[in-house]
Amino acid sequence: MTIVEQGSGPAPQAASDLIKETTTQTFVKDVIEESKRQPVLIDFWAPWCGPCRQLTPIIEKAVRAANGKVKLVKMNIDEHPAIPGQMGIQSIPAVIAFVNGQPADGFMGAVPESQVTAFINKLTAGMPDAGEPNIAEILQEADAVLAEGDPAAAAQIYAEVLAADATNIAALAGLAKCYVATGAIEQAKQTLAMVPESKRNDAAVKAVQASLDLAEQAASVGPVTELEQKVAANPLDHQARFDLATALNASGKRAEATQHLLEIVKRDRKWNDDGARKQLIQLFEAWGGADEATVEGRKRLSTILFS
Repeated sequence: MTIVEQGSGPAPQAASDLIKETTTQTFVKDVIEESKRQPVLIDFWAPWCGPCRQLTPIIEKAVRAANGKVKLVKMNIDEHPAIPGQMGIQSIPAVIAFVNGQPADGFMGAVPESQVTAFINKLTAGMPDAGEPNIAEILQEADAVLAEGDPAAAAQIYAEVLAADATNIAALAGLAKCYVATGAIEQAKQTLAMVPESKRNDAAVKAVQASLDLAEQAASVGPVTELEQKVAANPLDHQARFDLATALNASGKRAEATQHLLEIVKRDRKWNDDGARKQLIQLFEAWGGADEATVEGRKRLSTILFS
């Protein structure tokens, strides 16, 4: 483990949200609990320590420059010897980084600013700055907007993410899904083509690819009304029923699409090389494992297959 140093004197008022003094009584709240929200540096120092005074402006500057990704808590070991004693601190300045309630790293001595900055950067790699939008939260918002039936608005949000990170797989998949929802098949294909080969098996990418394949199938099967008339005229016309299921899915009628494909499986499991069951699996992949229609459809398919 490495350790960092710090100086004497209370933190400036302007940095009170990022830099503070702690005591034996408040250590758990200020360091342990707070580190479950973001990394916390605990700086052990004493007023008589010259290197501590050298480190103070350096570490405070580095903490402020981290834009809220990390907090600094100071402990005067003369006034509060119990905690540093329990942690085995034998020389100061000593800085220990706490993450998720546990000591994670540290350093000792009056190290240069570049070393303190590198230490903090390593500790906070991948974290958004305080006040910066969180990519995961933005993607959740886009997913929710799309689920509510507004693919145009969702596409704008996904595009914002891609403007910041052109290789974000979830955003690429989401944008492609928006294009599929609006019938812009070529744009959906172009968006999916931007996904690296190594990421093609990502669940979100596979789901959109399945939706895209289904949308292309639906474009060639004809209107729902005509297909319904064909099936009504000849219930054993499995191809017409298969095409009807594809068209119904494209219209958002998932339960009805599932019912027609299950009917084919029930009547002739081997038809078209098990085509109806395979189409159901593709539908389930496109809808997602947690979708109500997927859960119900899988249950009903299992009942038919294993009865």
